[in-house]
Amino acid sequence: MIPQVAEEGLARFCDVFCDKGFYTVEEARRILEAGKRHGLVPKLHADELAPVGAAELAAEVGAISADHLLHVSEAGMRALAEAGVVGVLLPGTAFVIDEPYPPARKLVEAGVPLALATDLNPGSSPVLSMPFVIRLGVLKLKLSPEEVLTAATLNAACAIGLGERIGALEPGKAGDLVVWDLRDFRELTYWFGDDVAWRVVIGGEVVWASP
Repeated sequence: MIPQVAEEGLARFCDVFCDKGFYTVEEARRILEAGKRHGLVPKLHADELAPVGAAELAAEVGAISADHLLHVSEAGMRALAEAGVVGVLLPGTAFVIDEPYPPARKLVEAGVPLALATDLNPGSSPVLSMPFVIRLGVLKLKLSPEEVLTAATLNAACAIGLGERIGALEPGKAGDLVVWDLRDFRELTYWFGDDVAWRVVIGGEVVWASP
């Protein structure tokens, strides 16, 4: 499957769910190395349910990101930091399936760059709202508002290899942004259940405006 997917240009990444009850480290390594041979960048769903060594594997294969990390080991944190792998935290999953939240503060202290995402899926995270995830980042992951906003924007762009093109308000980057109806940026991490977006801008054009 991998050679055909790569030949037809259907994917940029090769992602494996490496965890207890899913692909083993050995199986995941085989798949990811095959993907690399065909130009697909490695990613992992790593150590969500148990510390199986998936984070260490992400560092070993040069993955661009490792997702979940609810049960990442101390050795895994060090390996991710040394390899520059982005840790993508998905607190909506822990919220829904009642698992421990990932050790975000320890990951930051270890030097792992963090991103945030919804992990929208019908099984473990039917979560559409990034503002909700941002609020969980402060309330449950114990990150600062500044860390959370960076994780949801620039670091998230870096987790898909687009940090040079999107993710921050800088000259030369795509003009994609949300303008919030708030007095202070920290309020975005405070209010739960409110839609406080005022304008949505894509490519420099306003595509949605609050009534």
